[in-house]
Amino acid sequence: MLRWLKRVILPIVAVLLLVRVFRPARTNPPVDPRHEIHANLSVDPAVADVFARSCNDCHSNRTAWPWYSGVAPVSWLVVSDVKRGRKALNLSEWGMYKAGAQQKHLAEICKEVSEGDMPVLPYKLIHLDAELTKADVGLVCEWTRSNRQNLPTVEAEVQE
Repeated sequence: MLRWLKRVILPIVAVLLLVRVFRPARTNPPVDPRHEIHANLSVDPAVADVFARSCNDCHSNRTAWPWYSGVAPVSWLVVSDVKRGRKALNLSEWGMYKAGAQQKHLAEICKEVSEGDMPVLPYKLIHLDAELTKADVGLVCEWTRSNRQNLPTVEAEVQE
């Protein structure tokens, strides 16, 4: 019995120790305030609050890394989710998107929150205040519609 335990437990302990050594980097790239969404669009304070509690951790360079994001293997999942979120939409780099991309992102924001796809379920399970109410969704969608109307159209961007 002791021999069997050594054969099973020692490799498990070794793997757990190895996993702790190879932790992914939890980084927040530098933020240029001129490129942030708040500097490029009029963001209602209530919408800014929704972004702060439900979006910024994955969709900006202002991620608040929770304690569990330093514990493997959860750290790998969290860092991967943040990288994918920033790649899909980065509110800290809004000013670097062309008008057509901004139009698309604004439409996607409303679509994703309306369908309940954002924030994602695992995030909502851990961050209980991230859950969006119907009022939050309505507020965000109205804000996106308003800002889409004020942005240059894709055709205007092509002519530039």
